[in-house]
Amino acid sequence: MKFTSIIVEDLQAAADFLKKFCEKSGIIEVQGHFLNAEDALVYLSENLVDLIFLDVEMPGASGFDLMDRLVYTPQVILTTSKTEYAYDAFQYNVTDYLKKPFTYQRFLEAVQKVEKKKEEDDSAASNDHIFIKADGKLIRLLNDDILYIESMGDYVKFITAEKKYITHNTIKNLETKVDALRFMKVHRSYIVNLSRIDDIQENMLYIKGMMIPISKAHKSKVLQKINVI
Repeated sequence: MKFTSIIVEDLQAAADFLKKFCEKSGIIEVQGHFLNAEDALVYLSENLVDLIFLDVEMPGASGFDLMDRLVYTPQVILTTSKTEYAYDAFQYNVTDYLKKPFTYQRFLEAVQKVEKKKEEDDSAASNDHIFIKADGKLIRLLNDDILYIESMGDYVKFITAEKKYITHNTIKNLETKVDALRFMKVHRSYIVNLSRIDDIQENMLYIKGMMIPISKAHKSKVLQKINVI
């Protein structure tokens, strides 16, 4: 199992040191190095990574500011020379906390935690529900209750028969999180619950009377999934 990552670190020497450890491990692929949170956020707004190695104190926004503004939730390993951020790190549920300077063995221990968390997340994804953050709280949605998911820029709207929920996320991220046997992306702005499709006509599908566009690129895959004969 390999993990894509970026390094957000304002000290070039520290970033080079960390990159060498990543290369040596053969598990972590570094896709970029950013000297500040702002540049990293621009990259992360258009690219998905599994893991962020994140310094806390940098010019401008801090590492915690970056986590507050993420539109999806990759794993995070904080890298800092100070210990006073440990409590905040716990609050942000980071995967690990590497205090500089750290050894290669300590780095590998952090990577093992990344692997374990990934396995746990993959196992949880097979459950019959998902949790979303909406209205200032975590809400449990049963897969069966979700009709479809609609993009709203940096937000998405979960549509159920009873209610609509808006949460800070992206269709691109959710495509990798929802149950692939049950849900499918049918358009750049929509993911639908395949079992809830009532009708498909031309470039539209219908769920409970609501029309959802379906792109030509996705239509044949949808027909295969729902066993059209």
